[in-house]
Amino acid sequence: MDAVYTFARNLFAPGLACGMCWTMEGIENIPIAGPVILASNHTSYLDPLALAWVADSRNRRVRFLAKEQLFAKPGLGALLRSAHQIPVARGQRDAASALDAALIALRDGECVAVFPEGTISPDLDPMVGKSGTARVAQGSGVAVTPVGMWGAHRIMYKGRRPNPEPLVAQVAVVGAPIDIGPDEPIKVATDRIMTAICECVQRARTIYPQRPRVGDEWWWREPDSAQLRTCRRAGPEASATPESSEAGAE
Repeated sequence: MDAVYTFARNLFAPGLACGMCWTMEGIENIPIAGPVILASNHTSYLDPLALAWVADSRNRRVRFLAKEQLFAKPGLGALLRSAHQIPVARGQRDAASALDAALIALRDGECVAVFPEGTISPDLDPMVGKSGTARVAQGSGVAVTPVGMWGAHRIMYKGRRPNPEPLVAQVAVVGAPIDIGPDEPIKVATDRIMTAICECVQRARTIYPQRPRVGDEWWWREPDSAQLRTCRRAGPEASATPESSEAGAE
């Protein structure tokens, strides 16, 4: 994994470091050693790279839960497998095996990253959370570290053409870890995780250093629009499968 990670880091680091204007807040909440669960909002195909870059600032190598279809893509699939990323067969019975793989990684002291919404948000605000993050936290006893990110959607967003504009601001706010009790109801725990992510997104938007130009307001949202959408009023699909990243998907 180290060799593949180093290769990927060297490949993407120049663009992440020099092509974007970074602001990071609260990164001390990511421990430099030992197991950690990072749970972030999801607005861009670039989010996995951005979240990995945040973790890298603490010298952590990330293992993502990524949707199984990505592992079938030529080139990308080989890279993901070599980097020991975790495939999620969403909507299938063996989706739970992704949770088992995440638990093993955490027992080995690794950094596991999840996007609890399970997909890119269509309106840029945090969606209803799925229960996989809370289940992994309960099964491992590892706290969930919430992250709010804002900016990468301006470059790559679902349904829009890529916009390789240089020096787009990217803000990442890392919140305090959240302990999930072993007997805490899963939906209650999921809402607590998403509430913390919403607070991080609100802060990221508040300190975001750039404003939209006239005619380009589509990407802007007021901080307070990032509010919890509770899973306790959602249907069973809100807690049926673990979450994954759609990075690189069409």
